[in-house]
Amino acid sequence: MAMNLRVPEELDRELEKLALEEHTSKSALLLQGAEMVLQRHRRRREIAASIDFVKSHDAELLSRLADA
Repeated sequence: MAMNLRVPEELDRELEKLALEEHTSKSALLLQGAEMVLQRHRRRREIAASIDFVKSHDAELLSRLADA
């Protein structure tokens, strides 16, 4: 899928410099960045779901530990 993206000049300069250093394209760098953002959000959701699971399935144990 094609997409147009407006990037501030300073960010574009930094991306250009990094792309040259990494021997890749600015587009590839932006795709990597997007994937990192998605991974971070997925991980946060997984952690939150895990905490909710523990709270609901081990509520009695957590209560006993709090009283100890």
